[in-house]
Amino acid sequence: LRRSPVRVLPPQKERRAAAEPQRSPEERPTPPPPPPPPAVERSAAGPGLWYEKAAPGDRRLGKVVTIAKSKKFRDHHGKVLLEGQRLIKDALEAGAVLQTLFFSTVGHLKELPEAELKRANLVKVKFEDIKSWSDLITPQGLIGIFSKPDHAKMSYPAAQLTSSLPLLLICDNIRDPGNLGTILRSAAGAGCEKVLLTKGCVDPWEPKVLRAGMGAHFRLPIVASLDWESVPSNLPAGVQVCVADNKDPVAQAKTVSVLRGASGAGSAPRNPKAPVKSKPKASPEHKDEEGAVGVCLPELATQYYYENWTQTPVAVVIGGETHGLSPDALHLAASTGGKKLVIPVVPGVDSLNSAIAAGIVLFEGKRQLLRRLKQEDERQKLPVVG
Repeated sequence: LRRSPVRVLPPQKERRAAAEPQRSPEERPTPPPPPPPPAVERSAAGPGLWYEKAAPGDRRLGKVVTIAKSKKFRDHHGKVLLEGQRLIKDALEAGAVLQTLFFSTVGHLKELPEAELKRANLVKVKFEDIKSWSDLITPQGLIGIFSKPDHAKMSYPAAQLTSSLPLLLICDNIRDPGNLGTILRSAAGAGCEKVLLTKGCVDPWEPKVLRAGMGAHFRLPIVASLDWESVPSNLPAGVQVCVADNKDPVAQAKTVSVLRGASGAGSAPRNPKAPVKSKPKASPEHKDEEGAVGVCLPELATQYYYENWTQTPVAVVIGGETHGLSPDALHLAASTGGKKLVIPVVPGVDSLNSAIAAGIVLFEGKRQLLRRLKQEDERQKLPVVG
């Protein structure tokens, strides 16, 4: 039996194209324009306040939330995510620029400044969609995408400014988001003038830090990602920098000398059982143990946190729980005549949480500064005897 060869036919589109005469680009018919996008359903929430309703399958919320939670995206595009009515309201009142607001009910809009909402893109979505992307246990139905705030352009609350003290906070290697947020909240409550975050600290605009901060980001200036060379330029002239290590100074370093109180120095604790003068331990990257390349670290006068250590202005360095204070922090304190502040704990108890230590030292600094200011006011009111 003989089999005839099978004839392979090209696709119908190619056969049609081969049958048509070749035309120049000018002679070819122009393709029809693409169909217009579906009209966006817009509704009014008030005079001049319009919002759009997200269509089924709208993925903007999930896409925006996913990218905004990435530190790389925040740094590259300059956007941050804020969730909840109180945090968004604090941000708007402080002058932060809202780009897009996702909300579940129109009633949420009435709780926010209307003038700022008119400049933003408002999108109404289902509460189930917000709940699926929210980090909160009980979502409020509000998620806002803001331009990354610039502390130099913010308008902080008048009550915060009038209660501000010549007290600054420097965070060194604070890497736990919850701790940093709590520290920022304590700094705002104590009336700190400014907070500086050195490189190695967690990003202050991470969602967990924002939640723990409870609006502190919009109550006082926060300068992040500073290297230690640029820290002095962000401090006022004549500042004294003190350090508060969150580890037991006796357990974390070798004893170098006994208390200065034994030799008559007045800055050391007077209690015989007080912490000894010790050499601060460097971070893991700068080991000074025997056999390793050492780093020359300055020795600081050590005293209890409740003894007088404030002058105007004064800055306090809080070290992280894992890495502690960096050598740069100790050198900065030594160059300004600063001291090492110790919070005494019962023997055998582990070092305090860095957020707790920050709250204790900052509010003690506030107490001392207010007492100093009160004494100065009383001196000025005394009659001049002449």
